[in-house]
Amino acid sequence: MTLLRDKQNRWYLLAVSLLCASLIAGCLLFCAGQAQAARTMLLEREQAIAGGLLERDVPQETIAAALGSEADRGPGRELLARIGRTENMPGQLFPTLRAFEQNTVWNLLPGMILCAALLLCAALLFLLRLDGRYRGAEQIVRCFASGDFSSHLPRTGEGTLARLFAAVDALACALQAKGETEHRTKEFLKNTISDISHQLKTPLAALRMYHEIIEEEAHDSAVVTEFSRKMEKSLDRMERLIQSLLKITRLDAGGIIFERKRVRVSGLVSRAMAELGTRAELEQKAVAVNGRSEDTVVCDPEWTSEAVGNLIKNALDHTSPGGRIAISWELSPAVVRITVSDNGCGIAAEDIHHIFKRFYRSRHSLDRQGVGLGLPLAKAIIEGQGGVLTVRSAPGEGAAFTISFLTEA
Repeated sequence: MTLLRDKQNRWYLLAVSLLCASLIAGCLLFCAGQAQAARTMLLEREQAIAGGLLERDVPQETIAAALGSEADRGPGRELLARIGRTENMPGQLFPTLRAFEQNTVWNLLPGMILCAALLLCAALLFLLRLDGRYRGAEQIVRCFASGDFSSHLPRTGEGTLARLFAAVDALACALQAKGETEHRTKEFLKNTISDISHQLKTPLAALRMYHEIIEEEAHDSAVVTEFSRKMEKSLDRMERLIQSLLKITRLDAGGIIFERKRVRVSGLVSRAMAELGTRAELEQKAVAVNGRSEDTVVCDPEWTSEAVGNLIKNALDHTSPGGRIAISWELSPAVVRITVSDNGCGIAAEDIHHIFKRFYRSRHSLDRQGVGLGLPLAKAIIEGQGGVLTVRSAPGEGAAFTISFLTEA
């Protein structure tokens, strides 16, 4: 029975059971005592009747025979009826019966009062302890309602009340988690809006300036052409910035479901290089690809190729003309690793722990392209699929970014 799992219920039922057992024992003892008292009173009555008959010279044999008779064949009832001793006779006229009733009441009343007092005390003690638990739980629930989740309802014990406390405590934990999630969401939204407004401020100011120059120099076609191109570059930069922000925001908010499937690593690299090969040629930078064409990895091909492309863009941004970029991969029984390395300027020691932060730009690379979203986006994509993105670098020795995925059968 679930009722008996509660410790207080068990103690209460034990106290009531002991009280009932004591009551039964007391009743048995009382009945035995009253039987003895009835025998004594009946003997005293027979002695009084025998004495009265002896005083009237009734033979002792006749008295003994009369007292030993167990049944009345009629004459006795008729005789008693003639003298008025019937069932309707008032009890006051039966002194022996009256004495027995008084004896019964005075013996039974203290026991009944004691049992009632013990039962009342046990019930009162049980209710007081229960009320104490309710009051404590009420205080904690009020704290929950006010947003204070530092206290917890009792989680120990069994029974209905313990299960109720556990359910309310679980509800409070869920409300706390929900509140923290909402707070993080608000902070995230505020930071995202702040980042977007900050990053768009510079290209918008440049566009406004270019537009004013074009208006003032509308008659000079060379100036119009030059600043129109600059406007186009600024618009392209804004578009890339907005697209990157939208992607990383969706990733952080959990709004993207990765479609993982087995694909060739060479295919991922080819897709990532599709739009970067021309740039590498124009900037006179060599890109070498090394890896077995049959090696495969389980991932979302579209998003993973974008992450690899961001690593390649980062390598192009930090490599001088004539530099070399290497893309390689290896497959082990446990891990698939894809590495993008370069022989560029490398990463300073004070920057190595910050390069995956949004919009972070090292003071050593302020003259480089990019807005500081490529590496954070790549990290979010890889980690969103259960992978790991690591970096090794030293100033002047280039950098190597490694994507690691667990091998899946």
